[in-house]
Amino acid sequence: MTALKTIQELFSSCPGILSAPDRFPPTNAMSVEYDSRAVKKGSVFVAIEGEYQDGHAYIVSALEKGAAIAVGTQAQWRERFPQQYVLVEDARKALAYLAAAYYDFPARKMTVIGVTGTDGKTTTTNLIFQILKEAGYKAGMVSTVNAVIGEEIIDTGFHVTTPEAPMVQELLAKMVECGLTHVVLETTSHGLAQHRVAACEYDIGVFTNITHEHLDYHGTYENYLQTKAQLIHYLVETQMKPAGAIRLAVINRDDQSYPALSEMIKEEGKAVQSIAYSRNLPADIHTLNEEQSSDGLKIDVSVQGKKIQIHSNLVGGYNVSNILAAVGATAVGLGIELQVVQAGIAALPGIPGRMERIDLGQNFLAIVDFAHTPNAMKVTLETARVISKRRVIAIFGSAGLRDREKRKMMAVEGVEQADICIFTAEDPRTEKLDDILMEMQLAAEKAGGILGKNFYVEPDRGSAIRLGVQLAQTDDLVIVCGKGHEQSMCFGKTEYLWDDRIAMRAALAELLRVAGPAMPYLPTAKEKRAGS
Repeated sequence: MTALKTIQELFSSCPGILSAPDRFPPTNAMSVEYDSRAVKKGSVFVAIEGEYQDGHAYIVSALEKGAAIAVGTQAQWRERFPQQYVLVEDARKALAYLAAAYYDFPARKMTVIGVTGTDGKTTTTNLIFQILKEAGYKAGMVSTVNAVIGEEIIDTGFHVTTPEAPMVQELLAKMVECGLTHVVLETTSHGLAQHRVAACEYDIGVFTNITHEHLDYHGTYENYLQTKAQLIHYLVETQMKPAGAIRLAVINRDDQSYPALSEMIKEEGKAVQSIAYSRNLPADIHTLNEEQSSDGLKIDVSVQGKKIQIHSNLVGGYNVSNILAAVGATAVGLGIELQVVQAGIAALPGIPGRMERIDLGQNFLAIVDFAHTPNAMKVTLETARVISKRRVIAIFGSAGLRDREKRKMMAVEGVEQADICIFTAEDPRTEKLDDILMEMQLAAEKAGGILGKNFYVEPDRGSAIRLGVQLAQTDDLVIVCGKGHEQSMCFGKTEYLWDDRIAMRAALAELLRVAGPAMPYLPTAKEKRAGS
């Protein structure tokens, strides 16, 4: 690990300082924390105003525990603790830069590839990572599924977005310590909006697509787009590195965000270069031919005039776009030979919770997928239609305390694309599950769905999956969407252990009367209701 920095050294790199003590303590910073419970003697504590709690309320506790300095955005604390409080414009941005400084700015010692977008981020991140490994690079990866540092795989949490800035910087520092030279960082809109990835010194920014999602947080699509575009500004801010500065944006010409992103890049002048990829239109990287099957994809691709054929174990036309994005970042952005890119893509077996097959010997296909946005639901069910020899039975819900319009849109996509839909629980949080399901039901009926015929409502997710497999006939396809790799389900403020893959295996084992796992428990389980 890098040598400790003094408090003064940390704050010399902190942006947006409005006022600070005349002299900082002449001691080393022992850690940078935003959780007062983790503070120790010599820590720097940053007070974050969160969704449920205000970190300023814990300043006194942090200082009593030995924090050398507290940082925040509320001016009154300067009067109360003039020698121990730093007033800043943006506490989250300060947190990111203080954490980066604490770890000696690890991103400046590696090539950093960021992947953002609504759908396809995790898959594209994994594709790029696999290509880097195939090329012989010592590479790491941080995705919403896990972080990979050499042989170490670190779980990044339950309902995860981009980790908080101190964890991001700690992971990057571990990569530098392990001798890694390249990292692929899945970058969410929350990570961008909350400056969790500030000071990550991006060299290449990949945009998959920007569709309807997180409008409960961002308010409008335009705000959401602007947040995603922050990745372009981070490319501009990247300092010159020993290997040079690439500053390349890889954008999707097929997506509605393309005109706006192109204009933003143009406004940066020569500070950022860009390339485009497309399944349908002329672009730097575009498909010449594509074949889909239940076993994967075969694509003929033009890469700046050079033709290659790519085979992938991934299924679904939407993954063609993810593959093209990965080709752009690696073949064009890093200059990796096309044969190596081909081999890397072919070597990726699949992504956990993304069109993942569950097979206990049943006579129909059973799949678990992460699709949880209207666009993802549409393209996932289109793929299911291609793969299935007969009917498609889709099981999904919509999250509570999130974008309400999405519920209706997903219900409509479901009844229009699948033969049978089963609406069920999906992280209702503190909302009433019955209200969420009623919104979905009304939208489905308005779109021509008939309750009890082509769609059902089953609040308990375990029972919904059981119903799906019971309805399945030979050569049907049953797909449960929305949770994918995730390991928990939120009811109220409690996270219950839940994994759709385990639940699917449990339902299939019950159906086939073979050994299998028990159905995970949720508070909606009928046996609980009967005994309550």
